[in-house]
Amino acid sequence: MVKKNVQTQDDLVIQQEFDALLQDYLNTNHRRKVEIITKAFTLANEAHKGARRRSGEPYILHPIAVARIVCGEIGLGSTSICAALLHDVVEDTEYTVEDIQALFGEKIAKIVDGLTKISGGMFGERASSAQAENFRKLLLTMSDDIRVILVKIADRLHNMRTLGSMPAAKQYKIAGETMYIYAPLAHRLGLFAIKTELEELSFRWENPSVYEDIKLKLQASHRERASVYKHFAQPVIEKLDELGFKYEIRAREKSIFSIWNKMQAKDIPFDEVYDIFAVRIIFENEPGIDEKKRCWDIYSVITDIYKLRPDRIRDWVSRPKANGYQALHLTVMGPDGQWIEIQIRSRRMDDIAEKGFAAHWKYKEGKIEEDTELDKWLKTIKEILENPSPNALDFLDTIKLNLYSQEIFVFTPKGELRTLAQGATALDFAYDLHSDIGDHCIGAKVNHKLVPLSEKLNSGDQVEILTSKSQYPKAEWLSLVTTAKARTKIEYALRKRKREVAKQGEELLTKGFMEATIDLTPEVLQQMMVYYQKDTKEDLFYAIGNHDIILPPKLEKLLALNKQGQSNLLVRYMKRAFNVVKKGDKGKEEIPEELEKINPKKTYILEEDSFNRNFTLASCCNPIPGDKVFGCIKENNEVEVHDIHCRVGLRLKASHGDRIVNLEWGSYTQFPFTTTILVTGIDRMGILNDITKVITAGSLNIRSLNIESKDGVFDGKITVNVHDVNDLHTLCSRITKIKGIKAVNRKQRGG
Repeated sequence: MVKKNVQTQDDLVIQQEFDALLQDYLNTNHRRKVEIITKAFTLANEAHKGARRRSGEPYILHPIAVARIVCGEIGLGSTSICAALLHDVVEDTEYTVEDIQALFGEKIAKIVDGLTKISGGMFGERASSAQAENFRKLLLTMSDDIRVILVKIADRLHNMRTLGSMPAAKQYKIAGETMYIYAPLAHRLGLFAIKTELEELSFRWENPSVYEDIKLKLQASHRERASVYKHFAQPVIEKLDELGFKYEIRAREKSIFSIWNKMQAKDIPFDEVYDIFAVRIIFENEPGIDEKKRCWDIYSVITDIYKLRPDRIRDWVSRPKANGYQALHLTVMGPDGQWIEIQIRSRRMDDIAEKGFAAHWKYKEGKIEEDTELDKWLKTIKEILENPSPNALDFLDTIKLNLYSQEIFVFTPKGELRTLAQGATALDFAYDLHSDIGDHCIGAKVNHKLVPLSEKLNSGDQVEILTSKSQYPKAEWLSLVTTAKARTKIEYALRKRKREVAKQGEELLTKGFMEATIDLTPEVLQQMMVYYQKDTKEDLFYAIGNHDIILPPKLEKLLALNKQGQSNLLVRYMKRAFNVVKKGDKGKEEIPEELEKINPKKTYILEEDSFNRNFTLASCCNPIPGDKVFGCIKENNEVEVHDIHCRVGLRLKASHGDRIVNLEWGSYTQFPFTTTILVTGIDRMGILNDITKVITAGSLNIRSLNIESKDGVFDGKITVNVHDVNDLHTLCSRITKIKGIKAVNRKQRGG
């Protein structure tokens, strides 16, 4: 009886949520295709019958929630809503993609297929990552239909909103993957509101105490900011009303993650983050009104009232960002003596800024141009997908290069404007023009001056590429480029050349064996791979073709040597394959007994006892006891400890989530850990002596000390040994009390 009541209650909640979805859909301007949406819901509800999420709620509520995000927050129509409702059906139930196609057509089936996770590596198992392969499949499908990635972002957003029911290690994996890939993707597609929320949620789940601390400080200082905004806005409102403009003006606070990011980047406390809010002015799209002119009209009103900061003007109206973002940004000195940033945009621009790609469709009528910048980016993604790296992790990093890049604008000798990522080099520009030009590039002229391939370009540069038919790509070129397109083309050219050289090497080896009248069997080839320490036959062929390996004149000698030391060679092979450790008894080599496997589902305690210590501290971020950390289980069953904010660790969370483990520090009193603090202040005689006295009084050892003074102000960097974070906080507190010290902060960590 109880079970029936629970079932009835579940059905009621499910129906209410689906009705809310239909209402969201009916409130849009899309065609009324309620019937197919209802059909998709009915199938999904039946397929997921009885299944529950970890939180205990019926599983079907998740697809409905994703569909509501797709509809209400991104603005997509019935095809995407149906795909959202069905996105887990193929993966989790007996239904196949063919079933979905038969019932709902090819478009919906293709999106669902792109959203279905893969069980193994698609492009070879070696060094693959299921997460990276999964993302690769998404992009392969996205190149045909952008809605795949939009629904996936909605799926990820709902998962992040409900992450609380997951264990800590799973939270780190999902939050890290979100920050590494999905937030940048949302940014690149112009989904600003979703990108901000994804970052905020990732930060909140990984750093709950820091998140709450900044949140409380924001709440405490809200009244003061409201007063600053009111004083600033009043004269602006009066003047805009006088001119008869139809507009909306409001203050928008930075997200907690953005505030924390700025605190870390500039090594400043919360109280010194002055641009916590920006003023946004959104004017209505009226018939006959030139949007660009209206932006500058409002700019004139504001600069007539307040003093402008000239170096902080950003005109993204004339030249939109690659994700379609348009607005005019300026910074002025407000009446309360604070710099205030103002963003001016039309209602159309605001819709595109918040909803991104989907909002473009809404405005594709009349004189509105096509999404040229976004189309260019999608074309670049397709080019990368044409020649993907065989290793999914390298592919993931290549795509990542293209997500958060800012743009510069450079010209060809004929005056054609080209858009490149900030930091792009002359070689990047060559590959942007054409892969053949890039492959044969020997140098460039920037503004008529000869420069090397590594020369970084600036906006406004005029660039001429110099080529030679005898030139071809080299491995070191990969360090000279910053764009994903150039990196992909170079890697493709290098792989192509390696195949050609390997083929020549194979022909040389085959010819040598034929002349020696010896059969080149797989067993013989394996012996040669072991002897020359090559992992694959392709590597062996390439080394021979590239003359890294010089074959003996008589191959019989090589085989004789192999036969004589065959057992030793096999041991060497086993040693490389299984990391064999040499034992002291009788000179034998054995594979050690396997250590007890670390369970990623359980919290791992970082013990001080060296006998129990089965972890290493990552050199990229140098965590110390008390830091918020996570672990990554390495192939040798050892835990590598990373700071929760480590950028190297972020990549691990995004690519090897199944190896992520939650960590807790044991008590640490014996072994010291190295950390660095940054000190700034007013220089005076004896201040260095005072600092060293405070450090040594706390029984802490100074590893290095560097202080520079200029015009009465000094900056210092001190590396010390501490036992844990408490030692560090105590030290910073004591140094702060020294006369003349203005700031003491731990050096930013994160790799």
